[in-house]
Amino acid sequence: PGLIDALVRFVDASTIKVQCQAILTLRNLASDDQYQLQIVAHGGLDSLLPLLQSEYDPLIISAAACLRNLSIHPDNEQPILHSGILPCLVDLLTQSGNEEVQCHVISALRNLVANNDADKTPFAEAGLFDHMKAVLLSPDASDNVVAEMVAALNVFVLDDSLAPYILDGGFLELLIPLTRSPQVELQYNACVTISGLAGKAGEAVDRLVQVWDRPDGGLQSYLASFLAVDEGMDPVLRSIALWTVTQLLESNSPDLVNLVTSHPSIIKNIDKIASIGSLSDSELRNSAYTTDSLVGQRMSRAFDDAYGVDPENPDENDDDIYNRMINLAQDVISLVHNQDQDVWRH
Repeated sequence: PGLIDALVRFVDASTIKVQCQAILTLRNLASDDQYQLQIVAHGGLDSLLPLLQSEYDPLIISAAACLRNLSIHPDNEQPILHSGILPCLVDLLTQSGNEEVQCHVISALRNLVANNDADKTPFAEAGLFDHMKAVLLSPDASDNVVAEMVAALNVFVLDDSLAPYILDGGFLELLIPLTRSPQVELQYNACVTISGLAGKAGEAVDRLVQVWDRPDGGLQSYLASFLAVDEGMDPVLRSIALWTVTQLLESNSPDLVNLVTSHPSIIKNIDKIASIGSLSDSELRNSAYTTDSLVGQRMSRAFDDAYGVDPENPDENDDDIYNRMINLAQDVISLVHNQDQDVWRH
């Protein structure tokens, strides 16, 4: 505690050199969960706020990185939100043109949402999604910043109070082109976020219908290309597409169900995937790993619950992932058949 007290006092020093050294040390200490709590308990947040508002980039970078580390500890979430730092963090997303600052800030915001069981609307009310959209639309945004933003959306969409802001904010139109990104992790997070939004289809039918064929071919083009059996596709990415189709079919929206089932290739290719489960040496199976492996990546809580995935034990082998993909395809075909029978009965 004596060390932390001294460092916090040095952060408030009048010389930039002393401030830089002190905040760099606190940043490094904040990598340890014990120090994460101590720094907050000894007034570290009050000292960080002025640094985040500094005009000197090295101070802002170090303060943002320190706050990112502090935000990892769930017990720090409420003190950070009550410190008045949230509006400053949100503003930095667009006010700072520094890539490091933007990445640290969005990572901190993602941690705060993930660790927060309380009402998340203060994040939206602070303008979080307006600022995020402005960055994603900016031609100057770096690939790293965009990747961090989409990874954060992947977390935000899981929260029922934040998902409507993402749906109504036009993020689907921004995410669909990113499903073709050459960056595998960015592509993955874009696909999972779309899947999460599809899970809200009952509340957002109009939004999903609007993006069915636009932009860049829209949702249907993304799903059709990821489900095409003659193209190599990582089974994790293909499983996300299958799970998205499942969400759309379970939406109970006649418009969405009709768009999916009347598509010229989506259900046809899913039927093919569902039928090759026993062909362990098939060309389809051998072509499934032509991209960087995503085995071990997590999709969503709903997916985990539906298919018995333990997020604490992600070490699955290729066969586990492949077989789950087959099961997903078979479930989609069952859904389609059941809905066809319901229509026939009526």
